[in-house]
Amino acid sequence: MRAYVSTFEVRSAKHLGEAVDLLASGSKSWQPLAGGTDVMVSFAADKLANHHFLDIWQLDELRGICSGENEITLGALTTYSEILRHLELCSAFPLLAAAAAETGGVATQNRGTLGGNIINASPAADTPPVLLVYEAEVELTSVRGARWVPYCGFHTGYKQTLRAPDELLTRIRLPRLRSGMRSCYRKVGPRRAQAISKVCFAALAGLDGADIRIAFGSVAPVPLRCYRTEASIRQGLNSSDSLTMELAPINDVRSTAAYRTRVAQNLLTAFLNHES
Repeated sequence: MRAYVSTFEVRSAKHLGEAVDLLASGSKSWQPLAGGTDVMVSFAADKLANHHFLDIWQLDELRGICSGENEITLGALTTYSEILRHLELCSAFPLLAAAAAETGGVATQNRGTLGGNIINASPAADTPPVLLVYEAEVELTSVRGARWVPYCGFHTGYKQTLRAPDELLTRIRLPRLRSGMRSCYRKVGPRRAQAISKVCFAALAGLDGADIRIAFGSVAPVPLRCYRTEASIRQGLNSSDSLTMELAPINDVRSTAAYRTRVAQNLLTAFLNHES
């Protein structure tokens, strides 16, 4: 199959106000376009349902990494390479750096954005499990104003989110952690580089065991924060049984549901046993 460029329309916004005005106009169903790393793959396969794109790559309002006393805020257009070059961000949130390093090759890391990874809403994406355990918040902006929403719950179904059609994801906020948190990030794929994950795992745990956060990708229709499993761990119950009940993996071309369940169990067990 081949897609034809002449059937697509692209508008470029010069500033944030122009972008949200166009999204609010209702004239067409405009899809924001940033780094385009996922769009170009779908374009080549002629699998793009939407033919109207709003180019937001030039919006300075969506760039920058700002350090605050209680949080670090990233513009939605922050690339994986920018994450990896930001020493304070990598030190304060090492799981995000680990996920950025696992996302594609250098070309993808230079062009792909954190906001795009969120909005693309793939359950197999590399950064969502990290954002879940870091309890991130995302800012959605429209002509009505801006609102912050917890990232936990942002994904409502397969490829579905809380973002309204006239809203633009503008920033991501990461609250700083208390000291003494142990963390782990693991991506399991068919090879070591540039692979879509079969299972993606992120975890945090306080040294006292009171604060534990577990999240997975590629094991459910959405990136999954495992609250029931966390509760079982705090109560000293069988975490493997709780995890199996929370997961909803599928059989597809990359793996089987049974394999994904077993790998998820093994990753959690290794983390709890301080083996990861």
